[in-house]
Amino acid sequence: MKAVIQRVNYADVKVGGETVGETGKGYLILFGAAVGDTEEDADRLAAKISTLRIFSDENDKINLSIKDVGGDILCVSQFTLCADCRKGNRPSFTDAMPPEEANRLYEYFCDKCAELAECKVGRGVFGADMKVTLQNDGPFTVMLECKEGKII
Repeated sequence: MKAVIQRVNYADVKVGGETVGETGKGYLILFGAAVGDTEEDADRLAAKISTLRIFSDENDKINLSIKDVGGDILCVSQFTLCADCRKGNRPSFTDAMPPEEANRLYEYFCDKCAELAECKVGRGVFGADMKVTLQNDGPFTVMLECKEGKII
């Protein structure tokens, strides 16, 4: 399970020209579920994200979490995070979780982020052709992966 966390001033996701999810100050999370990922992995990842201190305090030190700044999250499913590019020039997606199972885990992860970060979580539309717009803050981008029960 992988998550790319971008600290943003705002972000939105559109499907067919219509905004389906958005956030102000907070995180844009790109989420990818791989074969073998579990709800326990999603729990670990959401817990880490909810306490990650990547916002600046009054002294411009990176000391504050999303809860500390009252931020929100926009989470967009992205199976392409599970791409295997080791062989050839075309990515393989055989490691990506099958769509129905991945969508269930994506929804679970979003709900868990909302619970643990105590914030609103906007969402994309799983499997749709989405257009994401964002203004990075910093930019500040972190990639987390939960593998074999550990965050790496």
